[in-house]
Amino acid sequence: MNISYKISRAIMVLVLLFAAAITLYPLLYVFSMSISAPEHVLRRDVYFWPRGFALYGYHFVFANANVWRAYGNTIFVTVVGTGLNVVMTVLAAYPLSRENFALRRPLTIMITLTMFISGGMIPFFIVLNNLGLYNNRWAVIVPFAVSAWNILIARAYYQTLPDSLAESAKIDGANDITVLIRIMVPLSGPILAVLTLFYAVGHWNAYFWPLVLLPSPQHQTLQLYLYRILVQLQPDMAGVGAQIGIVRAAQTEMFRYAAIIVSMLPIMAMYPFVQKYFVKGVMIGAVKE
Repeated sequence: MNISYKISRAIMVLVLLFAAAITLYPLLYVFSMSISAPEHVLRRDVYFWPRGFALYGYHFVFANANVWRAYGNTIFVTVVGTGLNVVMTVLAAYPLSRENFALRRPLTIMITLTMFISGGMIPFFIVLNNLGLYNNRWAVIVPFAVSAWNILIARAYYQTLPDSLAESAKIDGANDITVLIRIMVPLSGPILAVLTLFYAVGHWNAYFWPLVLLPSPQHQTLQLYLYRILVQLQPDMAGVGAQIGIVRAAQTEMFRYAAIIVSMLPIMAMYPFVQKYFVKGVMIGAVKE
């Protein structure tokens, strides 16, 4: 091992450590602020580790009905939307990966063109409104049922599976649906994990289209709720016994930081279960013919 290799490796390690530090610090700061004592939160003298200890912010979050309503809407959109996304993507990607599918190339070209050409936001809104989806949670699920980019990734993955698997099953009397469900899907763990993560994170963090299509607070998602209390600075302390003056200001600040942490927990908890498939699925799905 020569000196230049050691130097380059040390530089790489330092760069990665720096990237990890600037990535993790905002999360650590928000978490520390969410559990610090109220006087330190108001003075904003928490820079790294928590100062004091208090869980008032989480008490306010868990006692607020508006938080749980937004949480429920987001969970519904994420779970139902992700399930629909994965099913539609697999149903589109698998036929496009088979060499004997006659419309394989023209359909692939048409799907690819949708990544560069669209009808625009106004026609899209008019169509949804005429379909009766405006101000309905399905408005952020049905129109986004599939992603062209993810179809191409899944298609590339299925191209790596040998055709002999399908041919052997068809010799035994299986049709294409049976081959897909009984053979191909069980072999699709890596790419299914990747698709689930991509779609779930997209639905959970979606902001623009829910803002446009869900004006009613009854249907708004968690990201819109966070926008209201963090960006518009509208305090929402109803039902948690908020007081006035300095105490109310401290409660509001702690509520905001705790709401951020609570909103991130489901997605953060999801990563460990798909991490072992994630890199493999992305790398295999990135292979193009």
